[in-house]
Amino acid sequence: MDVAIGIKGGDEIGELASLSVWLRAERGLQGAVQIVRGEIGESGLGGALDVLSVAVGSGGVGVMLAQSLTAWLRTRRSDVKITITAHGRTVDVDARSVSDPVELITRVLENGDDAAS
Repeated sequence: MDVAIGIKGGDEIGELASLSVWLRAERGLQGAVQIVRGEIGESGLGGALDVLSVAVGSGGVGVMLAQSLTAWLRTRRSDVKITITAHGRTVDVDARSVSDPVELITRVLENGDDAAS
């Protein structure tokens, strides 16, 4: 399964680049993180970073991703939120306003019908 991760707020391109570096440093996620560039419009000059795509398989990678995303969010000084899309469901997460971001992210990554949306 591929998980799409976007950024809302702050310097979105810079924050997405920072998150990419952070996730690629995780031993269990190495090779699973790809940058997906946005489409170039008629007036566009180049493809900006749009989202990160993370290939998540079995073996606890989803939990590791959830923990890493939460840790990264807690290092941010600005009001940055991450948007996570998996299995057709999307959730916005801000570690400062969600009591248990790991649990919320893990639920959206699960394939069950009771995941957050």
